[in-house]
Amino acid sequence: MGKTLKRSAAFTALARALMAGSRGGPSLGERLAALPRMIRATARGEYDGGLRLAMMTAATAYVVSPVDVVPELFLTVFGLVDDAVMVTWLAGSVLSETERFLEWEARRSSVIPGHVTP
Repeated sequence: MGKTLKRSAAFTALARALMAGSRGGPSLGERLAALPRMIRATARGEYDGGLRLAMMTAATAYVVSPVDVVPELFLTVFGLVDDAVMVTWLAGSVLSETERFLEWEARRSSVIPGHVTP
């Protein structure tokens, strides 16, 4: 199984992605442009990112959910901390997964389609 989207890995990916443009890695624009292709490839079953995309979708739903307004009303700043952590994790996860997808795409384009003969 591929890398999981652990919290520390997502935060590390976010930091690396923000500095990647200066070190020759995929830029933020390239990563974001790869997102629709990644979703299509996952939906077609070509890419194994289904669970990771589901986790990112759930995190997005949590952040924009009206149910999440209740902690902010009563806990003010502390209620916003969970959103800040979730948005940071989500950004890191998207950047990490799009980097993984771009690597997968590059490997896939270098493979010559055909049949394997024994």
